[in-house]
Amino acid sequence: MLKKKKKISRHHIKEDKLITTFNNTLAFVDEYKSKIMLYGGVSLVAIFLVIFFVNRNIQQNQKAGLELSRMIPIYDNGSYLEAIDGKLGTNLLGFKKIAEDYDGTENGEIAKIYLANSYSFLGKYEEAYKYYKDYDGSIDMYKAASLAGQGDYFAAKKDFAKAAELFNNAFNVSELNALNSEYLLKAGINYLKTGNKTKAKELFNLIKVDYKTSTVANQVDKYLAQAE
Repeated sequence: MLKKKKKISRHHIKEDKLITTFNNTLAFVDEYKSKIMLYGGVSLVAIFLVIFFVNRNIQQNQKAGLELSRMIPIYDNGSYLEAIDGKLGTNLLGFKKIAEDYDGTENGEIAKIYLANSYSFLGKYEEAYKYYKDYDGSIDMYKAASLAGQGDYFAAKKDFAKAAELFNNAFNVSELNALNSEYLLKAGINYLKTGNKTKAKELFNLIKVDYKTSTVANQVDKYLAQAE
């Protein structure tokens, strides 16, 4: 059975990087407006169409962030069905609706991770896997969560080689992820189950050296013994 995911705090919701793109586009237009006018109105129209669509995406992302922040307390309280479908009799959108309506925005992509976690907590692992795999945002923490969620899915399916690869990939997304020691441990356990004791031992020893104060460090010796 898959283990429950650690919850992601609401302060991790990020502003869309398109804001920077939008500002850069405005600067570009200002710097080159004389050339744009020189080469004709078609170029000018194209530039402002880019600005329009970038600005629209920023607005959509902000709306998604608002809806997401309103739903996270329900998720944090363990009301996962409501978190998925929304709260009956209210205008609160569930993660599924947010993910659908704001697909492609940064916060819409984050909603997919919360949605996948919620399905996982309810034991609906096929649905969880679908949304973990569908994540296409740019934030490292959620990229890693997407890969680790898929890793849990394949571990439950007893495809230990695939699970080990995914957990290892989750670990490699960013050096700053607080869950890296857990990803390493899960990768090592799954490598151990494939019979690749050398790789498993390497990862367990990495935990002992680089993550010796982590919550999983006290479990490593047990698995190292199995890797001998």
